[in-house]
Amino acid sequence: MKEGGSVTFDLTLEEGTYLVRLARRTIEASYTKAKVSSADAPLKTREACGVFVTLNSVRDGKKELRGCIGYPYPLKPLAEAVKDVAHAAAFEDPRFPRLDRSELSEIVIEVSVLTPPEAIKVEKPEHYPSCVKVGEHGLITKRGGRSGLLLPQVATEWGWDSEEFLCQCCVKAGLPPDSWLLPGTQISSFKAIIFAEKTPGGEVEREEIKD
Repeated sequence: MKEGGSVTFDLTLEEGTYLVRLARRTIEASYTKAKVSSADAPLKTREACGVFVTLNSVRDGKKELRGCIGYPYPLKPLAEAVKDVAHAAAFEDPRFPRLDRSELSEIVIEVSVLTPPEAIKVEKPEHYPSCVKVGEHGLITKRGGRSGLLLPQVATEWGWDSEEFLCQCCVKAGLPPDSWLLPGTQISSFKAIIFAEKTPGGEVEREEIKD
């Protein structure tokens, strides 16, 4: 991938399916202490990329967040990174208890592959909302040693406009919601390629974010 917030490579549905299946296998293997190999990983999934794994509980046709952890930056080969963050999303998200094995049949897994974050540069902070495209951009907010990240799909799922998205990203960082208006606050954007199970353990599809 290339800086600038644009996707300079793509993943096929087959490659995305591999990543989602790898995330599920990693979580399943955690209960038995088995090792999961990614030696068969497709070539493009061996590139270093940022990635998040999201777990959603599905009950009565409704999704509810059950865990989400990731690497915002390209620190590891993608397949290896997926294994790391899948385990972390299931067992280390501080917002939720550890995922019980019995919950696996109710969980759908989503993998979001990220472009490298790029700082949004504006003359005045009040110009940030015009530079944020809801349904396309994810955001990272940094200020005073605190940081928060929200994936692109979060804004559309909650029906936020760009200003509310900025506010909520500040809240995610543990900051007051209007901190994006303060000098010294750093705002970066990124994009995501998203693959998710339609049903727990079922068919995988590429998700298009709908504004």
